[in-house]
Amino acid sequence: MTASAPAGSYLLRGTAAGNTLRLIAIDSTQTVEEARLRHGLSKTATAALGRAMSASVLLAVVLGKKTDSRVTLRVEGGGPVGWVVAEGSVDGRVRGYVRDPEADLPARESDGKLDVSGIVGTDGELALTRLLDNGEPYTGSVRLQSGEIAEDVSYYLGASEQIPNAVLLGVYEEGGKVAYAGGLLIQAMPGVTDETLGILEANIRRMGLLTDNMRRGGLMEAVQQATAGLDVQLAPQAQSAQFSCRCSREKALDSLKFFSADERAEMIAAGGQEIFCHWCSEKYHITPDEIAALEAPEVRAKA
Repeated sequence: MTASAPAGSYLLRGTAAGNTLRLIAIDSTQTVEEARLRHGLSKTATAALGRAMSASVLLAVVLGKKTDSRVTLRVEGGGPVGWVVAEGSVDGRVRGYVRDPEADLPARESDGKLDVSGIVGTDGELALTRLLDNGEPYTGSVRLQSGEIAEDVSYYLGASEQIPNAVLLGVYEEGGKVAYAGGLLIQAMPGVTDETLGILEANIRRMGLLTDNMRRGGLMEAVQQATAGLDVQLAPQAQSAQFSCRCSREKALDSLKFFSADERAEMIAAGGQEIFCHWCSEKYHITPDEIAALEAPEVRAKA
């Protein structure tokens, strides 16, 4: 059952019940904390984005066909935070953002937990975009079931991908920062028995919140509780995961090529242009000389 986990965020993969259950688990604590710092997220917005980020990586592993496959998860339910977007890759890279990072709500009166459903809303949909084998993008969507994200992701997998599953997601903050964050996805495979599913369901009901288990004994504690009595077999090495954006200064500069010569001239006169990446909040200042150099090929072509 043991697996060697690297420092920082990481993924665990394994099987249980004689290969009739497949599991993917992620400790995303460090990546969600980085997202919180990068975007200046409120407490509840951190929980919403953190759940979506964890889910996007798990979904990429389940649905991806290649080592660099990635999926984009978008949740929009009409709540104060607006949309929640996360992109996860099979190799553990993940990034994400929300429309309003400062949006927040008080804890729920019923149980004192963060009101993720309230900040996300329930009047909307969850959409997932991925590349098919032929390289064409495909987007599937379902109506939101709860706005808590885990239940919505599970419903998507069952309704749109016909994958029986169980999904747990969580973010726990303490002392003003992310203390524990992660996700667990268990997929029922061909040949699974009703007895196995019954044991799995009972385990998940009994274990409670994912982050409570992580607080007791890390991600491994959550995996052990979810698969108790099911002979889980984990891959010997965990896979590292990290917040990673695909933006760059070069891409920011290239984006200015889509502006007209007059628009670029205005940027030059203003002392340059700042390009902001919504995914990671990185800012790139493009200098007047760099902008002017973009016009050189056009000038030579007309000469």
